Amino acid sequence: MSISTGGGDKGNTSLWSGERVSKDDIRVESYGTIDELNSFLGEAKHYVKSYEVKNIINEVQNDLFKVAGELASKDKTYIKPIESSDVERITEYVKNFESKMNLTGFVITGSTIESAKLDICRTIARRAERRIVTLSKIEKISEHLLKYVNRLSDLLFIMARYEEYLIDKIEYKKW
Repeated sequence: MSISTGGGDKGNTSLWSGERVSKDDIRVESYGTIDELNSFLGEAKHYVKSYEVKNIINEVQNDLFKVAGELASKDKTYIKPIESSDVERITEYVKNFESKMNLTGFVITGSTIESAKLDICRTIARRAERRIVTLSKIEKISEHLLKYVNRLSDLLFIMARYEEYLIDKIEYKKW
């Protein structure tokens, strides 16, 4: 079976639950942005130095399949959704990194290639969150999914700072 079906040649695509929608549908934009984030996380994973950060990126990439699956389906009965435990897990990661560092002000991003890659991921996560919030105005989106995507940008920010912290490269805004 080929991945090229021709089914989208006229600007429509199929959701996982079978419905056909326009490729510019807010749902497609939402899960497409999650897919973009997952791709950039894959790239960032090759740059980061910390094995702890690499492992967390891998976990997040797996979580993002659940996020995309939930967004790409109107029929939620056969998907594995994001759960409160997923939100709690990444919240604990944020707290763990915060306890290792003492951030004391606004940070100028991109002091290292590793942190720059993670900061790009953070901004994509925020865009994905905005798209998902727009979708949530049209239909019900899981509270856990919304919390997860919100918390994810915090996690990506703090992991970027941790990569800088490891080599004493955090740069603060001078007022």
